[in-house]
Amino acid sequence: MANTEAALKEATTIEGAIGAALVDYSSGMALGTVGGGKDMDLTVAAAGNTDVVRAKVRTMEMLGLKDEIEDILITLGGQYHLIRLLKGRGNNGLFLYLALDKQRANLAMARHQLKKIENELEV
Repeated sequence: MANTEAALKEATTIEGAIGAALVDYSSGMALGTVGGGKDMDLTVAAAGNTDVVRAKVRTMEMLGLKDEIEDILITLGGQYHLIRLLKGRGNNGLFLYLALDKQRANLAMARHQLKKIENELEV
């Protein structure tokens, strides 16, 4: 089992990774961040992506969908932003956020690796 810091460091080894965060979407707070930089404030990204997750959860409730969100993909001109909601072991209300350089990333592999990190994460 990996702790938050180890899991986020592993996420930044994913090809094309710019930065990663573990976020509590009930509060919008980043519980941990790795990477980012002057052009990518991960605490701002954590808060903003919390709104995305809340909106999708609310929409699913209004539609009466009895399903779970695996991940949410936001595609920008030069980046992918991947949001993976954590399930099980008391992880409800948390998501992993990964920003990727679109030119260097393999989206299918990134999703696969993020799922593996989720399975190993102990919060």
